[in-house]
Amino acid sequence: MTISMSLFATKFLGFFAFLLQEGGGAAAANETASAFTMSEMIKNLGPIAIGVIVILLIMSMYSIAVMVERFLTYRAAKAQSREFAPRVAQALKNDRIEEAINISDKHKKSHLAMVVNAGLQEFRAHEQSTEISGDEIEASKRALQRAIAIKSAEFRRGLSGLATIGSTAPFVGLFGTVFGIIAAFTGMKNAESAGIGAVAGGIAEALMTTALSLAVAVPAVWMFNYFTGKVDGFVIEMDNSASELLDYFLKNRTRRLNP
Repeated sequence: MTISMSLFATKFLGFFAFLLQEGGGAAAANETASAFTMSEMIKNLGPIAIGVIVILLIMSMYSIAVMVERFLTYRAAKAQSREFAPRVAQALKNDRIEEAINISDKHKKSHLAMVVNAGLQEFRAHEQSTEISGDEIEASKRALQRAIAIKSAEFRRGLSGLATIGSTAPFVGLFGTVFGIIAAFTGMKNAESAGIGAVAGGIAEALMTTALSLAVAVPAVWMFNYFTGKVDGFVIEMDNSASELLDYFLKNRTRRLNP
């Protein structure tokens, strides 16, 4: 699909250059009569082009909102996790489970705190037992896996929208491009001797919708890939924290079995 769109764009630009060569003389003669500025292009947009531009602007605003919200969420998670990790590690090193849970409760935005809290809550439920069985360790493991799944889904919220915008915005723009070319050919047919002025409006619509669609799609794709990498890093950190917490549970169990 990308190759076909590139070939289409190449042929279209060749056609546009041909029109410029053929109608250069007529355009120069009429240059003082009508100035073809950006404001004039916008004023002369057809209903299809206006509809396409409105859709692209809505997609752009949505993608920007998602980008800002996700960036702030990930930054807060990273900042709180950096503060949380050494504090909870020190508490667990001294076997202060309640303190570790309280520290986790104070870092609501930290992905590590959510995972550790889930495991510690399950572990504390069996802490008073004289022996921590393998089933109880497995229950803690399942609690950690559930917490990781929930937090991963929360981190990925909105990213599917960015992916959809990044993949569909060029086709929305292509829709406007096709109608712009149709308008150009229609103008050429209705005014065969009018030169470039007969097709300039349609070509302007086509190029404007194409450019706007790329301006919407490219940042969405870039940020989707960037955020996906961030989420993958968070998932690895949560998996590592869960593994370390399970090691702590197993060591605690060993100490109780072999006092």
